[in-house]
Amino acid sequence: MVNGESKEEPFMAIVKLFRELETYKLARETARTVFEASKSFPREERYALTDQMRRSSRAVKAMISEAWGRRRYRAAFINKLDEALEQAMETQSWLDDALDCGYITEKQFHSMDDACQSVGGMLNSMINRAADFCKYAADKDYRSL
Repeated sequence: MVNGESKEEPFMAIVKLFRELETYKLARETARTVFEASKSFPREERYALTDQMRRSSRAVKAMISEAWGRRRYRAAFINKLDEALEQAMETQSWLDDALDCGYITEKQFHSMDDACQSVGGMLNSMINRAADFCKYAADKDYRSL
């Protein structure tokens, strides 16, 4: 204790809804930012780059919510988080194209790319700590209950 304060980490509240996850919140904000940036893309990119970027950025948060619904089975939870990670990386690839075509500025690129990278890091942490998020132990057979 220093000055009456514990050096231990503060109590962490139990997350009950996927919307409470910091990872989901950042993924949602990133998808919104990608959407706003893509509004100014040329019309000829509507069914190519624009739709692909929007789809992959939105898929990240959707797959986080799906993973949350599959917490009963750790392998299914990890699989969905891994798919969310794939979508975050795909979004980064589309951001490369948007930058290369001059549709976004370096500043916009770095902001969105950094956000995708942060989401990816958070997803990796969730994957590595899957047991902390899952409702049931992986070694228990629930079929006989």
